[in-house]
Amino acid sequence: MKTFNVGVIGIGDISDVYIRNLQQYPIVHVLACAGRSLEKARQKAQQHGIARPYASAAELIADPDIDIILNLTLPAAHAEISLAALRAGKHVYTEKPLAATLAEGQSVLALARERGLMVASAPDTFLGARLQTCRKLIDDGAIGEVTAASAFVVSHGHEWFHPGPEFFYQAGGGPLLDIGPYYVTALLSLLGPVKRCSAMAKKTFATRTVESAPLRGKSFPVEVDTHITGNLEFASGAIGTLLASFDVWDSELPRMEIYGTKGTICLRDIDPIDGPNLFGGPVLLRTAKQYRWKSLPRPQSLPDWAEVPVQHPFAETSHRVNSRGIGLVDMAYAITQQRAARASGEMALHSLELMHGLLESATNGTFYKLHSSCERPQPLPVDFPRSESRGLSPGT
Repeated sequence: MKTFNVGVIGIGDISDVYIRNLQQYPIVHVLACAGRSLEKARQKAQQHGIARPYASAAELIADPDIDIILNLTLPAAHAEISLAALRAGKHVYTEKPLAATLAEGQSVLALARERGLMVASAPDTFLGARLQTCRKLIDDGAIGEVTAASAFVVSHGHEWFHPGPEFFYQAGGGPLLDIGPYYVTALLSLLGPVKRCSAMAKKTFATRTVESAPLRGKSFPVEVDTHITGNLEFASGAIGTLLASFDVWDSELPRMEIYGTKGTICLRDIDPIDGPNLFGGPVLLRTAKQYRWKSLPRPQSLPDWAEVPVQHPFAETSHRVNSRGIGLVDMAYAITQQRAARASGEMALHSLELMHGLLESATNGTFYKLHSSCERPQPLPVDFPRSESRGLSPGT
């Protein structure tokens, strides 16, 4: 099987977990890296045993031996780097979001189709054990027909821990475009595409103050809405509720719930921004039978919620040690097998349009009808990637 040479552009802290993970899979080989200077690229290359450090993205993209560009730059640069890579004949896997604007995202996908290249995008946390367990419960009919879903991503922002949080409150940031992609992608992977949406939004605080070193005490302006409530109408007929906020001090809300005619799936977390932001974690199930017991004296042996055993791989519950990059590995197999990548560019574009549609709806006070769509990705096999190495068809 072909090995795909990967070039990493953007070598901040998040690059370390990507590089370590990719080095575990023989179908990909991290051959090169580039950052803002050759010195930094050489340091990263030495740290991870990467053969070719480059002083710029342009130099790395020009390397004829690179097959896939891993784009880990800031969101504002995602489209520029991805378009340059596609023009050079490289496949692209990018950090979320696909692009800073909907028009840029559309340009990236259009060029990829024109050149016969593949684009895939983070987040790939929906390929983790937790959400794949949810997917199996839905596909097996454990909660009957899915009628609705809710997702809640609430906290009081990043200024409490991030050393330079200003860009989270500038154009292209905010809770919806920053953490929201994890939740939106989770919903799309479980329930499929959205037909239309509506929202209300507000900016609660005109300024924020950094509470962490080295900029503690510095105030900066807030440019974007920081509390968004949205409604989603899925093509399947299910309806969804999404709350994304940087204005909430604390919450007892679950991170996500899926409602069906026969039961409910619940994802709970203590950390207010976890949930679909992690690969692992508990999956709770309550069926109609358990609900009927609720109004009667209930034996102690019957719990309110049953925790579903997790059989799928990639079950980490850490932000620092996790499986980021598994979506790129799947993309490499997808190129070889001439199938769709699970973390497809089409789903990333649909996610991007949905988030921009929510913000547009909040501004205009109208429903937003989505123009894009996407396929519900195939579930990840329990024995991935061995299943792909054996040449099995997707989903087996």
